[in-house]
Amino acid sequence: MSAGDGRRRAGTAGYVRRARALCALLLFALLVNAARVQVVLARQYDDNPANRRNSIARYGLPRGDILVGGAPVTGSRDSGEQLRYERTYPQGPLYAPVTGFASQLYGTTFLEHAEDGVLSGTDPLLSPLPLWNDTGRAVNPGGNVVTTLNRYAQEAAFRGLGSRKGAVAAIEPATGRILALVSTPSYDPSELSGNGEAVTSAWARLNDDPEKPMLNRAVRQTYPPGSTFKVVTAAAALDAGVVTDLDAPTDSPDPYRLPGTTTRLTNEGDGCADASLRAAFEWSCNTVFAKLGVDVGAAQMTATAQAFGFNDSRLRIPFTAATSTFDTSVDKAQLALSSIGQYNTRATPLQMAMVAAAVADGGLARPPYLVERTVRRTGETVGTGGAGPVRQVMSAATAMRVKELMVDVVEEGTGTNAAIRGATVGGKTGTAQHGLGNSGVPYAWFVSWAQADDDLEPKVAVAVVVEDAAADRGEISGGGDAAPIARSVMRAVLGF
Repeated sequence: MSAGDGRRRAGTAGYVRRARALCALLLFALLVNAARVQVVLARQYDDNPANRRNSIARYGLPRGDILVGGAPVTGSRDSGEQLRYERTYPQGPLYAPVTGFASQLYGTTFLEHAEDGVLSGTDPLLSPLPLWNDTGRAVNPGGNVVTTLNRYAQEAAFRGLGSRKGAVAAIEPATGRILALVSTPSYDPSELSGNGEAVTSAWARLNDDPEKPMLNRAVRQTYPPGSTFKVVTAAAALDAGVVTDLDAPTDSPDPYRLPGTTTRLTNEGDGCADASLRAAFEWSCNTVFAKLGVDVGAAQMTATAQAFGFNDSRLRIPFTAATSTFDTSVDKAQLALSSIGQYNTRATPLQMAMVAAAVADGGLARPPYLVERTVRRTGETVGTGGAGPVRQVMSAATAMRVKELMVDVVEEGTGTNAAIRGATVGGKTGTAQHGLGNSGVPYAWFVSWAQADDDLEPKVAVAVVVEDAAADRGEISGGGDAAPIARSVMRAVLGF
């Protein structure tokens, strides 16, 4: 081989090496870019509105169901379209405050939102091989959510409210399980399930409705609790030792001049001057409880209210609840009004059901919860609900005396419409003024608990608020409008 041939072969080998290096570099750049797209930019592409792959996959399988009493209160309908399955709600208005909606256009709310991972099948716990499932982005069949609701209590609350605007919340005192959650007026979430013009029209109509049918009044609306807050004030006064004898005079004038002002607080009825705590609670004397709140003091009143759950912005059931409030920065006049459920005191019906439940359970406050467990479509449990930490709201002795006061209200006071034959019922009526100059029709409140004669402990605590109650005076509204609704719910839970 000549020297020229050697040089040519050497030159060819150099070209090949450079070509190989270039190919390797291009391959490396391709792999780096693929990794960048699939790892670094994956979320950006997934969230791009133009990418319908996730939506097609999400609605390609039936959604899991929400169960009440072992039966589904949701379903899925095959639309035959690209986004194949749409949500259905056979009893939509009845359970809307619990289920919320699952819409192809407007997302999810309430349980449909809080438990979306399970219901849509994207929760890794639904897969027998979670790591592989996460890597491959596979969608499993949607799981089911088992609620704590009592179907009969839910139906009783919904019937009781009827066409009136209001809400009902019912809790099992010993556990915190939510037994009923109703808000009226309601709506049918099925109207929002798909993605056509009918859905956008329904969305606009529901949002423009002045009656706010999509507002969950039981959990997301706060009201002045009026005289039902006197349960909290009574507990604070007894625990602080301001009152030691339920039947002793309280040295309360009628009318009562708010401290530092010329404003005189009065009562709807007579007999409140120097009334005992028992009589004042039974007939809801504003003057007595306003003075008690001042005597207890802002610090102790605040501590008791917060122990019951007021000012807690962390409450989840599992979806968020509005924060019930007791003002922590008040003068004595404002404290007096706060102690009778006025001024800045506001509460959700769920919060007031929690107040009644704590009294019924010996002074223990248990966080309410709505989900018993989550399960695969085949029935295996993948997650459990359950209450969080228990708080001691008041001493057991104080709880026993407040229970006694609440029983008196039902047996011979303003709450006789809640009495149930064969059961011990405790309650507290209330009305709350609102509007400019208190010109609005009063809100009617009733909070209560019930224990069947053959039960060892109270089985249910209820709070009812009726926004458009017809009342001529004070406590007539709570006892006349709200108490019968609470009675029907308690009867449903007790099985009467």
